Amino acid sequence: MAFFSSLTPVFIAIICVLIGIILKKNNGERGKHEIKSKPPSRPWVDEDLKDGSDHQVEEEEVDEEWQGFDENIAHVPFTAERHSEAEMIKRSQEFYKLLNQRRSVRFLSDEPVPREVIDNVIRTAGTSPSGAHTEPWTFVVVQDPEIKHKIREIVEEEEEINYKKRMGDRWVNDLKRLRTNWIKEYLDTAPYLILIFKQVYGRLPNGKKKTHYYNEISVSIACGILLAALQNAGLYTVTSTPLNCGPQLRVLLQRPANEKLLLLLPVGYPKKDATVPALTRKPLEDIMVFM
Repeated sequence: MAFFSSLTPVFIAIICVLIGIILKKNNGERGKHEIKSKPPSRPWVDEDLKDGSDHQVEEEEVDEEWQGFDENIAHVPFTAERHSEAEMIKRSQEFYKLLNQRRSVRFLSDEPVPREVIDNVIRTAGTSPSGAHTEPWTFVVVQDPEIKHKIREIVEEEEEINYKKRMGDRWVNDLKRLRTNWIKEYLDTAPYLILIFKQVYGRLPNGKKKTHYYNEISVSIACGILLAALQNAGLYTVTSTPLNCGPQLRVLLQRPANEKLLLLLPVGYPKKDATVPALTRKPLEDIMVFM
């Protein structure tokens, strides 16, 4: 009995150690699970620019019976110009050469640009396809110097905060090689600013919301066509996403609540001493998979 009594403290110590090991293991597994379940952080700072195209308008606000579309829309014969293979190859090569000259230019001249050219490139952007042909875009063209300067003040104030606080070290470091910062002189000097708004929903004649299907994708395609049209006309721009400026610019430009700012494009001719980063584009084999 004396022998077993002397062993009792040893058994208790061993049991305590085993319990401690088990608890530590369980806590570790729980911690790993929490880390795995935690959503990855993203350097995203602007609610307006988030892609909400997969979210439908609230069901209770949508008129399921009628979206304002004409059910009996006429379908007409379609004819298209057909080119020879040689002509197709030639045209595709020439168009590539034209667009391969496109660069993001931050040093723009204040030299006037014909208004008719701007009208035509916006018309061209408006030929873009859209979900259910809802055409969910608004192009706001600003020429007035005072409004341009107010836009610059809003953008620069928010951009300084973005660079110093919101964007994070990785994002800021990735931009250093391009020598960008929160100073946006081109917002004053460019003869035109084109602000592209996505209409996240529309309005029916009865006042109810009208779903704009794939509004983000539709407006993005229109922006791509606009960039090509500007290049074709001999004009240059830099694609600017004015983070956290959407609500203020929407108020300044008197846009409705269903419109959210997607892009801001300063448009004009490059300055004579303009420079761009010496960048190269990926070769075809790196961007195309042919099966």
